[in-house]
Amino acid sequence: MKEIYLAGGCFWGVEKAISMLRGVVSTQCGYANGDPHLIPDYLLVCSGRYGYAETVKVVYDESKVSLSLILKAFFMIIDPTKRNRQGNDIGVQYRTGIYWVDEESGDLVRRTVDAVSAGFREFYTEALPLSNFTPAEENHQKYLDRNPNGYCHIPYELFRAISEL
Repeated sequence: MKEIYLAGGCFWGVEKAISMLRGVVSTQCGYANGDPHLIPDYLLVCSGRYGYAETVKVVYDESKVSLSLILKAFFMIIDPTKRNRQGNDIGVQYRTGIYWVDEESGDLVRRTVDAVSAGFREFYTEALPLSNFTPAEENHQKYLDRNPNGYCHIPYELFRAISEL
């Protein structure tokens, strides 16, 4: 099993979309790459003062789904031209980013980001090693599964498209 961490605005939609890919074993909403001296919670993260991004931990079976396909799905659901914003969600915690835990993944992420960013005049998706991750509160896990009409900045037709990749 391998891991990649994806920040794409509100983590509810990112978790839902990426979990629909065949070969994704588990997803977990959480907070990443913020002040390592704190144990973040939702209110602290939403203050925007400590640098955390709402992030989804993705565990996947690389024999069934490639990191390239996961990144393709990720770029389908975000707008990399928005700084600290996706949909109606605004703030540093809603920035987009891809965070890796091994260099092989890091190399592929950097190459993918370089290729995707070449198509845009402005591009704000971070590509960095994971420095820290704390799971979010239980009420944030699988939120859209429990609340099918809950808020999501991702158009619902993209969920179907991703499930067919």
